[in-house]
Amino acid sequence: MITIAKDLKVNEQIRVRQVRLIGAEGEQIGIIDTREAMGMAREKGLDLVMVSPQAVPPVCRLLDYGRFRYEQQQNEKENRKRARSQEVKAIKFRVKIDDHDFKTKTGHVRRFLEDGHKVKVTIMFRGRERTHPELGERILVRVAETLADIGVPEGNPSMMGMDMNMIMAPKAPAAPKKEKAERPEDGEAEAVVAPAPAAPAPESAPSA
Repeated sequence: MITIAKDLKVNEQIRVRQVRLIGAEGEQIGIIDTREAMGMAREKGLDLVMVSPQAVPPVCRLLDYGRFRYEQQQNEKENRKRARSQEVKAIKFRVKIDDHDFKTKTGHVRRFLEDGHKVKVTIMFRGRERTHPELGERILVRVAETLADIGVPEGNPSMMGMDMNMIMAPKAPAAPKKEKAERPEDGEAEAVVAPAPAAPAPESAPSA
């Protein structure tokens, strides 16, 4: 893919006498006068874009700059979206959490997973609660079971200071099942047995 800075010169902004020209298909045209290069661009309904101003002479290319900028902006938007989807969100639970708060926080985790994020689920211990890590593990197991339809834990819970953490990752979509063929495959067709023809009736003896 061509990488072109947003502030590069295009068409009449190019003031140098000669350029090294690259065609619309990436072919090397060579060093030619800038006026000639601009004429070639106009004939093809394209733009003359300086893609390497530091070269001697500068390198220009023939392309549809408006369309290129649109595609580049779409790619940048997709890259930003992909980067956001790789963020790790965080939701914190208390050891003594009631059912309403559990349902609310688990709903937040579900929304993050649906958006493609990983989620760090943290159990915060207070004081002597830390001597009962099984209480935190019980909550994390409950979270994983509640969200089993959309997420999976990335490993076992781990303690860090006064917190117990578990990473939930979005569940990969199930591969589509192959439909069974309605008709048998070649070579597996069932044999069709035709009924045997009835035996002819015996002829009667001629009368004397």
